[in-house]
Amino acid sequence: MLPASSLAAMSSSSPVIALKEMVSRLQRETSKIQELLASLSFALRSFNNLNQFFELIPLISCRVTEAEAAALVLFRADGQARLEQLHCHASDQCPNIRAALETATRTLANSVGIMTTDPHGDRPRLEHVLDQQLQDRLPAGIQFYGTTILVKDTNLSERGRLYVFSQQPTYEWTETRQQLLQVIADQTAVAIANDEMALKLRDRQRLDRELEIGAEIQRRLLPRHCPKIQGLDLAAACRTASWVGGDYYDFIPITYGLADSQDISQGRWGIAIGDVMGKGVPAGLIMTMTRGMLRAEALNGHRPSRILQHLNRAMKADLESSHRFVTLFYSEYNPQTRVLAFSNAAHLPPLLWRAETGTVQRLDTYGMLIGLDERTQYQQVEVRLQPGDTVVFYTDGITEADNPKGDRFEEARLAAVLERACAKGLDAQALLDYIFAAVIDFIGVEGRISDDMTLIVMRVMD
Repeated sequence: MLPASSLAAMSSSSPVIALKEMVSRLQRETSKIQELLASLSFALRSFNNLNQFFELIPLISCRVTEAEAAALVLFRADGQARLEQLHCHASDQCPNIRAALETATRTLANSVGIMTTDPHGDRPRLEHVLDQQLQDRLPAGIQFYGTTILVKDTNLSERGRLYVFSQQPTYEWTETRQQLLQVIADQTAVAIANDEMALKLRDRQRLDRELEIGAEIQRRLLPRHCPKIQGLDLAAACRTASWVGGDYYDFIPITYGLADSQDISQGRWGIAIGDVMGKGVPAGLIMTMTRGMLRAEALNGHRPSRILQHLNRAMKADLESSHRFVTLFYSEYNPQTRVLAFSNAAHLPPLLWRAETGTVQRLDTYGMLIGLDERTQYQQVEVRLQPGDTVVFYTDGITEADNPKGDRFEEARLAAVLERACAKGLDAQALLDYIFAAVIDFIGVEGRISDDMTLIVMRVMD
């Protein structure tokens, strides 16, 4: 036998050894938990596939809370739920837990719908309904605990529920375990939010690419440069407020009745400017449709008023269904006679500066918007131009441009700018630049271009 002194020494040292072992065990448990949470954080930073990240959630939840099973349930926007992942660790109740979860999630939407039909009740939280459904379906002896996955978007929204299960009678849902499960739920919420932001970014990039392609197509449909028309100096430009605009202008060679040996610049030319109500892709599509139909009509040799009438009848149904309309000014210039014949479908009338008198007049006729009323009749007027005369075609982005005070550029100011520019003897391109500069100066550095701006300058040379 050991001496009494040795027994006394051993007896006195046992609590110390037990305490050291307890501290060592706690350190190992803490280290294990830290490693698991670190692994989860690494996965959050590294995984591009959200499903791969979801596979880790129940596994780590089991380990850090010492539960026998854990499940991740996600909510959908329509109030339904889906069992995303289930992990069972040494539990013979796994089939029963899975069956209870699948049944509870499947009936969640109906339960929420029934409960919200009560006019005297408030809309129940999805987590409370799901917990009750799960409680009713789990076998006796299985306890479960859960925490909600909340994602911050416009506000805090429930995106799912994270559960742990245990059938051990001595299992306690301690504050530490609650905190650990909440940490995992928060990491899951971050992963969901990151995935949604990445999806929105990809959608935005795809949309930007589509808009870029649409803008490129539209740029190609607009004239790349002004044609050479006998006796005319031309300049034109379109500045869109967004990727794709609704403004339209065109120069159409009318070869109908032109001799094969005759230079195309000596023949008649259609000059058009239009504006589709609205901006963006829908307006751009309608503009493209208008361009194709207008060219087809012009090449058939119809006079301007008849062309607008045909367009109005042909486009009425499509424009009405899209709740958009088109303003269009179409003119035909004959270089041999210097006669400009025109018809207007409610577009802003071009301004004609007469070199002989130094005055400005409007070129306008009666006519309704394209697509408003198929019975509309369009008038046609002819004006003979003289050397030095200048015609400016424009869209409402010019006259409706506003400055920070709320004042608009308006037609009167455009006419005054035109008079000053023409008095300087500027050519067509310099005159166009002069007008655009005046509009930009009026808007100011704090202003912005809120609508497409299109200009055509036609100057009759001496």
